[in-house]
Order: sequence, then structure tokens, then C-alpha cells
Amino acid sequence: MYDIYIKKIGPAEFERLQNISKQTFTETFAGDNSSEDMTEYLSRAFSTDKLRIEADNPGSEFYFGLIDNIVAGYLKINTGEAQTEQLDTNALEVERIYVLKEFQGKRTGQILLDKAIQIARQKKVTCIWLGVWEKNEKAIKFYRKNGFIEFDKHIFVLGSDRQTDILMKLELNQ
Repeated sequence: MYDIYIKKIGPAEFERLQNISKQTFTETFAGDNSSEDMTEYLSRAFSTDKLRIEADNPGSEFYFGLIDNIVAGYLKINTGEAQTEQLDTNALEVERIYVLKEFQGKRTGQILLDKAIQIARQKKVTCIWLGVWEKNEKAIKFYRKNGFIEFDKHIFVLGSDRQTDILMKLELNQ
């Protein structure tokens, strides 16, 4: 069993955040998307300027999942106006939860999701929601196992490819 430590990301870890963002997204989606679409998306979504804006938003928080001081995965949550879609003002969005391939199956993703649920309860929101690519069956199964249900869909643009994300939510009983 691994000891997984969750740490809120500060400004000094910004470069590590950018690196793991690009690496985990590539590991997760490169096999199902063109290299042109991946290159365009990675340069836009994880640019230094874009990540700094996200990190400076008071409604957004980033967390690392660390195993032996190695960044194994990360979590990004949004509340209020920081949410990518304004579905519910009293909700918390899990915008990103990614784990490096070498650390998958070691409960890192579960512990990161548990952290998001803990924060949501502290903030007294009524639900947690997220979007997951309809072809990412592994993630959909993971969220269903954790009580999330599908409630809508939206379009996610990866480079020039318009993809469908399934929106899922978990109702919280305070």
C-alpha cells in the first residue's frame, strides 16, 4: 500500500503543475486523437498564461497527489463563477482529475476525488459535477462507482475535433 499525500498547490509548484497537466492529458488521450489536435490543445489549454490565470482565480483550487514526494496526479476544482459552466451556483466542479499511468491502480484518483468531496462538504455545496469524454469508459465507470449519475452532455473542443462530454453529478446530503 502506498501513502498518498494531498497537497494544495502554491505558486512555487507552478512548473510541476504545467508538466503533469501536459503529461497526464497526453497519456490519457493521445492514443485516440490526432497529433495535430493534441499539440494545439496542449499549447492552448496548458500555456503558462492560461494556467496562471486559472491558479489566480479565487474560485479555483489545485491539489497534487504525491507518493514519496513524487507528483502522481492532480486535481482542479472550481466553485462559483470559476465553474466552466454555470449549471448550479451552489455546486463544485471537478474540472480536472488526472493520474500518471505509472500510478494508476494505486488509489491516487480515488483519494483525489475523496478530497474534492471533502472540500465540497466543507463549502456546503449541494452537488459535485464534472464532464467526462463519452469514450473514456474507464473514467465513466470510476465516477459511477462513486455515485455519480449522468445528467446532460456538452461539446468539448480538442483542436479541430468537436467531442461529446457526458456531464455527471453527485448529490451531497449535508
